[in-house]
Amino acid sequence: MNAAATRGPSPDGAPDWVAAIGRAAVAVGLVAVTAIVLAFLLLPIVALFTYQPVHELIDGFGTKVATDAILVSLKTNAIAFGLMIAFGTPFAYVLARSRFPGRDLVVTVVELPLVMPPAVAGLALLVAFGRLGLLGHTLSALGIDLAFSQAAVVIAIVFVSSPFYLRGAVAAFEAVDESLLDVARTLGAGPVRRMLRVAVPLATGGLGAAAAVAFARGIGEFGATILFAGSFQGTTQTLPLAVYSLFDANLDQAVAIGVLLIIVSAAILFVSKLLGRSWTSSKSTSPSPAARSPFAPR
Repeated sequence: MNAAATRGPSPDGAPDWVAAIGRAAVAVGLVAVTAIVLAFLLLPIVALFTYQPVHELIDGFGTKVATDAILVSLKTNAIAFGLMIAFGTPFAYVLARSRFPGRDLVVTVVELPLVMPPAVAGLALLVAFGRLGLLGHTLSALGIDLAFSQAAVVIAIVFVSSPFYLRGAVAAFEAVDESLLDVARTLGAGPVRRMLRVAVPLATGGLGAAAAVAFARGIGEFGATILFAGSFQGTTQTLPLAVYSLFDANLDQAVAIGVLLIIVSAAILFVSKLLGRSWTSSKSTSPSPAARSPFAPR
């Protein structure tokens, strides 16, 4: 008689062969669930990439509508990205390093666009900055008409994507060792210098990852833009708006632009993961606070 047949029951009272079958069934179930989830997520993407021959797909990237939408998207997102970094970084630093009454309310306001429906965001921007909106008369008196202009695209992108950057930037600044800032303070560095020379370099990976995610969100922005800026080719029509406008007129071109958006978004997400990973590894291998301080004596 072999050893397997004489082996006693498992700790839960069941024979060994029953426990083995149970473990195998669980493993098969987990593999099946994983396969189903991946298939569900990948099937629409594969369908887009295989909808038409590769050469027709590539030709669709170079159409007039696509190139105009690419230029508008790149221009508006670059401007929005610059504004987000310039204003959002110091704001996130203050929010991360300060504790004051009403801070939770401020954080809620920052995060509100994350859960606000995009159509509502566009409507809110329109009634705030439109010609008949809350600030419309004041802006009109100054000769400024924001609604349905390229500036409206920039504003819409900043409104919906900046919370992604701010949340990540706050987390990155909160992870900076407080003792490093204390060392810089004792060596005479002011608040701005501490932020620029200590906090920002140490949080670069986290800031970069957050910026990449925000940029990807801005590239894909649709709802707020179409309500506040409209969809005018060569002026306010971004890549997502071009997909929408071509859906009935030319499905092949719409699919080509959709594939282009997926490629761009995937590349941005890949970069953000690399930046986030480098930030994590740099934190785990960082030297002592005194050695890392740019203000420490050499």
